[in-house]
Amino acid sequence: MISSKIRKQFVAIVGEENVFDSESSLLNYSYDATPGFQARPHCVLAPRNVFEVSEIVKICNANRIPIVPRGSGTNLSASTTPSKGGIVLLFKNMNEIIEIDEANLTMTVQPGVITQRIIEAAEAKGLFYPPDPGSVNISQIGGNISTNAGGLHGLKYGVTRDYVIGLQVVLPNGEIIETGGKLAKDVAGYDLTRLFVGAEGTLGVITGAVLKLIPKPEATKTMLVLFEDLETSAKAVSAIIENRIIPATLEFLDQATVRVVEDFAQIGLPTDAGAVLLIEQDGPKEIVERDTERMAEICMETGAMDVQVAQTPEEAYELTSARRTALSALSRMKPTTILEDATVPRSKIAEMVAIINDIAKKYELTVCTFGHAGDGNLHPTCLTDARDKEEMERVDAAFKEIFEEAVRLGGTITGEHGVGEMKLPYLSLKAGEAGVEAMRNIKFALDPNAIMNPGKMFTAKQQR
Repeated sequence: MISSKIRKQFVAIVGEENVFDSESSLLNYSYDATPGFQARPHCVLAPRNVFEVSEIVKICNANRIPIVPRGSGTNLSASTTPSKGGIVLLFKNMNEIIEIDEANLTMTVQPGVITQRIIEAAEAKGLFYPPDPGSVNISQIGGNISTNAGGLHGLKYGVTRDYVIGLQVVLPNGEIIETGGKLAKDVAGYDLTRLFVGAEGTLGVITGAVLKLIPKPEATKTMLVLFEDLETSAKAVSAIIENRIIPATLEFLDQATVRVVEDFAQIGLPTDAGAVLLIEQDGPKEIVERDTERMAEICMETGAMDVQVAQTPEEAYELTSARRTALSALSRMKPTTILEDATVPRSKIAEMVAIINDIAKKYELTVCTFGHAGDGNLHPTCLTDARDKEEMERVDAAFKEIFEEAVRLGGTITGEHGVGEMKLPYLSLKAGEAGVEAMRNIKFALDPNAIMNPGKMFTAKQQR
């Protein structure tokens, strides 16, 4: 519980209109997009600036009240579920694009800005912000930074951390620090910017960011490639990369996913194909034309059934939008949809998908798989019902095996969703016990009272 005295202190900082502790408010912020995880906070606060965040954090640190920074709640690893109660911080009042600096190719933003708005603001200046997670239309940049979100452009352009060059952070003791900045080079001390990107709110509260922008590509071309089976599509992916072509987007969907997406989107996707690759290239027009033609040849040489090149921007938009709707489409099939993001070297994609299918059969589960073929980031998605306890036990066992197999193949337990609470039992599979201990030491050096998003990343055994 939050005492009346502390509540009054919060009201004095943010105003009564930005303190939410009704039953409905606490219920609304008791969960994110991760099935099976829910816990009510004691209070929800919406600060208006960094100084208010600082004062809130000071009070929480002095009273050992947990703090969970939260964006739009699209997280898929229970990273923004207030599992220990405490305060949920919202950034709906800190949602401004502060500056677009065309001379330095940067954008300075507050954490509550919607990702799509950043992309559109950059494009209006003839610039490009590449990170585009599936939740791009509703996710906030603060959440993207906290989980180091990826997206369809990850193969060619990288992920969120590759475009965060400066941060404003409120530390667990309430102090405000600035890291990085509008610099092409900066090796003054430890790279604190990289440390906070992907930390899932366990080290501090991100209250601002300087993002790197790049020139907007001159041209774009999109195509859909059909294969009889996933193994053949995986060979095509490897062949494209081996030919020194790096597409802007290189996505795949298995047959089960294609059928569900087509039923949802109704755009004419080929439901008889065993696997589909969605390929997009961008850059100078002549290079885009050359690469698209060559990739089509490579796909046909490696056994593709057909190559369909989008003839208009509208057709291209339909194809990429269909890929982005995969989770929404699948979520219609069963009451509970669990989407994971095990990642393997791209050369192991076909092997990993075969393993996923075998595990699904072993545990008698329905699992559809799609993802980022170019960077090996797979999204095995289990269609289930959280009310069926026996089935959920099988789901947990299946995903444990999937994570173990991904690591065995040289991969990882998460490529872009984060560890959160859902995957904390598996972190040592990837990082090793010594690696987890090193992370824990960093965490408690900065946050000795363990107020920042407790119960995430590390198990109770690993916390002090």
